Amino acid sequence: MLKYLLVGASLLSAQDVARLELKGTRAEASRYLGSAAVKLTGDRNSDGYALVKGLRFHNGTIDLDAAGAPAPGAEAGARGFIGINFRIQADRAHWENLYIRPTNGRAADQLRRNHSTQYTSYPDWPWDRLRNETPGMYESYTDMAAGEWTHLRIVVHGTDASLFVGPADQPCLVVHDLKLGDVEGSVALWIGPGTEGYFRNLKISEK
Repeated sequence: MLKYLLVGASLLSAQDVARLELKGTRAEASRYLGSAAVKLTGDRNSDGYALVKGLRFHNGTIDLDAAGAPAPGAEAGARGFIGINFRIQADRAHWENLYIRPTNGRAADQLRRNHSTQYTSYPDWPWDRLRNETPGMYESYTDMAAGEWTHLRIVVHGTDASLFVGPADQPCLVVHDLKLGDVEGSVALWIGPGTEGYFRNLKISEK
């Protein structure tokens, strides 16, 4: 049974997987490495998300544990992409996103290591545009391993966002110009192409 997915002070049980609005992904209550979790799987060529219905977020903190790895049969470029969409707009076509690439964290190639974390803003600012136009500004290195539980903390205020990974008390990635501006919106669990992802302990607090 799914037991430890927290939204504010509310505990979601297995039947509450129905509270997730799915786009391009499948969700199920699961167990992973001994913990209850939400499992997301999707398409090998596109991303997907599971939006938490009835939740609005503007400024505050999003905490969760995530474990991502390339899914069986995934393309060679799969990295286990996993993270959070936030401030999703009502049209479901615009959102902010912070995610990690777990297989990059301990890669032998230093350039791949430098691409371990990523900010994007859908649909106008995908990762490749940001990398081409402003190299190194919206991604960074941090230590992680594919398939292991990794704690993510996202702190948002106005047009600023900071990503903390693991037990670090300093962010590994800071963004000072969130592309959608100072707006509010929904929150979703997110996976990238070719990812098998697990989530637990989602907690959201607003300022």
